[in-house]
Amino acid sequence: MSINDLRELMLQYTEPLIRLAYGYVKDLQAAEDIVQEIFIKFYHQQNNYEERGEMKAYLTKMTVNKSKDYLKSWAYKKILLQNKFFPQEGKESRDELVRKDEQAIIGDAILGLPLKHREVLIHFYFNEWSISEIAHVLSLPESTVKTRISRGRELLRRQLKEIEWEVFLNE
Repeated sequence: MSINDLRELMLQYTEPLIRLAYGYVKDLQAAEDIVQEIFIKFYHQQNNYEERGEMKAYLTKMTVNKSKDYLKSWAYKKILLQNKFFPQEGKESRDELVRKDEQAIIGDAILGLPLKHREVLIHFYFNEWSISEIAHVLSLPESTVKTRISRGRELLRRQLKEIEWEVFLNE
């Protein structure tokens, strides 16, 4: 594979792979780093890839695995601790703060789910993948994906049930 072929791959797949990685790690910089590492690794190990028209699935699988590795890493845990004890503050309107707060609550609730439920919900809702695509990428039966989506929704519903949503209080 030439450097021009790699550029074409990067142009075609960088944005969706960053969105995918971001769905796992919830940090844009980390997601961009993960995707960059994926392309570097692919370029150096391209002899291991057998062309069967499944480039998207191959790169997606690499991104999912690298994202999971990142979530297990000390670097990720260190960033979580830093954000917890040294939050960044800024001036924003009340509505924007409320929206961000509610997004953070939902994001934390999703991140609080077990990985097997979190990853299928992220793929299904945020990446808008079909159940068959999720099953293929995660190497799971479709029935397992459906069950995990259903159980993940129920877990989220229980977690978010007691929260008074500011958006609904003003209506």
